[in-house]
Amino acid sequence: MQKLDGPRLLPATGGAPKSIVVLLHGYGSNGADLISLAPMWQARFPDTLFVSPNAPERCPGAPGGFQWWGLDDHSRTALLAGASGAAPVLDAFLDGLLADNGLDEAQMVLAGFSQGTMMALHAGVRRERQLAGILGYSGMIAGPGIADAEVRSKPPVLLIHGSVDPVLPVASHHHALAELDRLGFEVEGHVSPGLGHSVDMAGIDLGARFLQRVLG
Repeated sequence: MQKLDGPRLLPATGGAPKSIVVLLHGYGSNGADLISLAPMWQARFPDTLFVSPNAPERCPGAPGGFQWWGLDDHSRTALLAGASGAAPVLDAFLDGLLADNGLDEAQMVLAGFSQGTMMALHAGVRRERQLAGILGYSGMIAGPGIADAEVRSKPPVLLIHGSVDPVLPVASHHHALAELDRLGFEVEGHVSPGLGHSVDMAGIDLGARFLQRVLG
């Protein structure tokens, strides 16, 4: 199985990490892009290891970019198939991170942007042991919904979206919130007025508060 790798920001304390935040980038981007969020959070989480792996596939037409799966077909059925295909590689990476650092899922948060949010939601709720949390920006559920039988754990979730996102319309955000609420998740959502397919400072601050709550 292919192994993931990407940029890391080590704990500011210089010691062993007490928690891990895994940042999953969007389609055509890379780990070096999303790791830029880590310095904005590190002061509040000096004992945290931030890791931003490159997705498993090179992205055609995006020099230096990667994809979790190809987006030739944007149907929800195709999105589900794509996320399902990429999940084993991501799960193996997460398992390795936890084992290498002597931690368990209670000290790990998955944070994603766009396609990375799809991966965080897909893989995170299907892990047997519950993660500390899932933080998603500008994303959606990869599929028509989440089958009740596939939910193996229910970490708290915060989803943040721009009101004028032209790539993944805000309706996808509301669909995800409704589906997670139906399944009994502790889920919160925030829509940033006037924001497109991006992350703003309000979202970064809300993300920090969420991390503080779930990681302590």
